[in-house]
Amino acid sequence: MSDQASPRSDQTGFAQLVAKRLRTRLAAGVTHLTSGSGPSLDYSSPPGDPGLFGPDAVCWKVHSDFTSMMTGGISALLLQALHPLALAGVWDHSSFRSDILGRLRRTATFISGTTYGNQRDALALIERVKQIHSGVAGTAPDGRPYRASDPALLTWVHVAEVSSFMTAHMRYVNPALPVEAQDQYFAETARIAEMLGAVGIPRSRAEIEAYLVAMRSELEASSRAREVVNVLMSARPPGITMRPAGTLMLNAGVDLLPEWAQAMLGFDTFSRVRRALVRPGVRLVAPVMRWALVKGVSKRARRRVAATRP
Repeated sequence: MSDQASPRSDQTGFAQLVAKRLRTRLAAGVTHLTSGSGPSLDYSSPPGDPGLFGPDAVCWKVHSDFTSMMTGGISALLLQALHPLALAGVWDHSSFRSDILGRLRRTATFISGTTYGNQRDALALIERVKQIHSGVAGTAPDGRPYRASDPALLTWVHVAEVSSFMTAHMRYVNPALPVEAQDQYFAETARIAEMLGAVGIPRSRAEIEAYLVAMRSELEASSRAREVVNVLMSARPPGITMRPAGTLMLNAGVDLLPEWAQAMLGFDTFSRVRRALVRPGVRLVAPVMRWALVKGVSKRARRRVAATRP
C-alpha cells in the first residue's frame, strides 16, 4: 500500500481546513456582535449549576438561536423607541448614537447571562442593571419626569423584548410552537422583569397582546424615535464577513415589528418588498450561523448542568 495520500483525501483535508477557518471567522464575528464590555461570564462552571431556569425551560430553547435573537433584539430596540419616556432615558444617559452596536451587545450579554449563566453570575447581572437604572433620571422633552427604575417603564422595555424574541422564534425557528409553550416562555421571563422591579407583567401570549394594544395610546413616533431609526439602520458591523448578514438582520428586525409600529416609524412604504427579500434571506443565513456556533453559550451551559460536581 502506498504511503502517499490520495488526491481525494488531500481535497477532503483542504475542504475541512477551509470549513474550519470559515466557522472560526464567522463565530468570531458573531462573538464580536454579541459580547459587550460588561462582566466576563463563565458559562461552563460550576458543574451542576442550573442557573435561574435550567435546560428544560422554554427560554433556553427560544434564546439559543443567534439569528432569531439578533433580529428580535433589533425589533425590540425600535419598538422601545416609540415610548417617549423610555427613549428619554436612553437618549440622555447612553452613547447609543455613537455606539448602537454596543447597546445591542449589552442587551445580548444580559439576556444570555440571565438565561444560561450560573446563578451567581445571573443574579450579579440583575443587580448591576438595577444599580445602573438607579442613576438614570431626568425630564423628557414634553416636561414629564422619568426614571429608568420606574416599574411601568421596566414592564414596557421587557414586553418589547420578549414579544419580539417570540415573534422571531416563531418566524424563523419553530412556527408550530404551541400556545402553552409560548405562555410558559412569557411566564418564565417575567421572573427577570420582576427581579428588576417591573410590575403588572404580562405572563401569557394573550396578556402580551392585550398589553401592546393598551399601550398604543402612549406611543409616539417622535423626532428622537426617528433618529434612533436612522442611527440603527446606518449601523454596520465591523469586518467584511458580517456586513451582508448585518444588513439582512437590520431589515429582518424591521419586518418583525407589528404593522402599526412599522407605519409609525415610516417603514410601511416598502414593507412587501422587504418581506419578500428578507424572510427567504434569513432562512438561508440562519443554518450557517447555527453551524458556526458549535460552541455557543447554550451548549456550554447545557454541559455545565449535566456535569457532575467533583
